Amino acid sequence: MGIEEYGGGQTQSDVLVVTTNDVPGFRVDRVIGEVFGLTVRSRHLGSQIGAGLKSLVGGELKGLTKTLVETRNQAMERLVEQARARGANAVLMFRFDVTEAADVGTEVCAYGTAVVISPRQ
Repeated sequence: MGIEEYGGGQTQSDVLVVTTNDVPGFRVDRVIGEVFGLTVRSRHLGSQIGAGLKSLVGGELKGLTKTLVETRNQAMERLVEQARARGANAVLMFRFDVTEAADVGTEVCAYGTAVVISPRQ
């Protein structure tokens, strides 16, 4: 797997997403509020069988890793879309939350605080 298959994070966007409470050199002009992006993915039978076999000998479960990266990226894209739609140009205190969803899949929620920021003068 190449870095593009198991790496994640923000691509070029007009909405800056950071895990910090502020952005150096910028001030928060307006707090819009919480935004989130949510997705639930089920695991297909082939990946579960492959993961079960791989767990017998150890090592990375590359198929599941790739699926989780895709899921996290989709949740993040949805967060950015919601922030943009509400007039934000940044999301502060960005986090992921991952849980099992009724034994049928994995729920990934990307969340943070949508704000409008501008450069300090």
